[in-house]
Amino acid sequence: MNTRRTFLALALAACAVVPAHAQVGDWPKRGPIRLVAVFPPGGSVDQVARILAPQLTQQLGQTVIVENKGGASGTIGTAAVAHGGGDGYSFAVVFDTHGVNQSLIPNLSYDTKKDLAPVILIGTSPMVIATPANSEYKTFADVVAAAKANKNVSFGTIGSGSLGHLAMTLLAKDGHLEMTHVPYKGGGPLMQDVVAGHVPLSIASVFVTKPHIDSKRLRPLAVTTSKRSPELPDVPTVAESGFPAFDAPTWWAVLASAKAPPEVVKRMNEEINKALKVPDIAHRLEQQGITVVGGSPETARTFIDKQLDTWARVVKENNIKAE
Repeated sequence: MNTRRTFLALALAACAVVPAHAQVGDWPKRGPIRLVAVFPPGGSVDQVARILAPQLTQQLGQTVIVENKGGASGTIGTAAVAHGGGDGYSFAVVFDTHGVNQSLIPNLSYDTKKDLAPVILIGTSPMVIATPANSEYKTFADVVAAAKANKNVSFGTIGSGSLGHLAMTLLAKDGHLEMTHVPYKGGGPLMQDVVAGHVPLSIASVFVTKPHIDSKRLRPLAVTTSKRSPELPDVPTVAESGFPAFDAPTWWAVLASAKAPPEVVKRMNEEINKALKVPDIAHRLEQQGITVVGGSPETARTFIDKQLDTWARVVKENNIKAE
C-alpha cells in the first residue's frame, strides 16, 4: 500500500513538472508577445518598440504587439511587466528614467534590481547642451566661465528629476558651478522656450534637439556621452571640455519579469540581437539618434546597475525630488 502511495505521489509530481517544461519548450506558440512601451505613443520608447515589433513577429513566427502603458515616468508599465510577466510573454521597453525612478519615486511597487531581468540594452544616445543661436555662449567653456563667475546660469530640462536635470546637477557639483534648474513639462515646451531665448541653455536628447540645430535656431555646445555623437560629429563632448570621464547617456532597454523563464529571456535576447543586425532596423534606430549596442543580458544588467547606482547617489546627495 505504501509502495502504491509512493508511486502515485511520484506520478503526480512528474505531471506537475511537465507543464512548466512544456511552457518553456513551446514558447512562443501559446499566444502573442507584448512589448509594453512604458511611455505614451509618439515618443522614442514607443518608436523603438514599433520598429522592433514587426521584425520580431517575422523572426518568431508569433505576433508581437506594442502596448502603450504610460504614466509615472514609466513606472506603471514597468510594474505591469514586473508583476505580470512571469510567463515570458510580456516585456517592458524602457528609457533612461528607469535608471532614476527607484531613487526618485517613493514606494515603488517593485524593486528595480530584484523584480526585473534585463534582456538587452538596445542602444544609447547623448544628450545635447544647446543655446539659442544669438546667445553670448559660443562654446561650453563660456558657460563654465559664466557659472564660475556666479552669473546665475540657468538651464532648462524636460522635468525635475529627469536625466538632464541629474546630469547638470552632477556637472555643477563636480565643477563648482553656480547653475539654476528650470524644469519644463516635456521636450516640446522646453524647445519652444530655449529657441525663443527665455532660457539660455537646454539639455535634452539628440532626437528632441537636432531639428532645431539643423534649422540654425539652436547652437550645440556639448554632448554628454564619453564619445562624440555620429549625428553631431563636430560637437565636443563634456569630457573634452574639461570634465574628464563625464558620461551621461540616454538609453533604451528591454526588460522581463525576474520570474520569466531564463531560457525565454535568453531566446528573446538572441532574437532582438538578430533584429538589431538587420540593416533597415539599425538605420531606423539611428534616425532616432540611437547608437545600437545589443549584447548579452549580463551586459545590459551591468550597464543598468551602474546607471541606478550613479543617479541614486546624485539624487541623495542633492536632495532631488520628483515633480
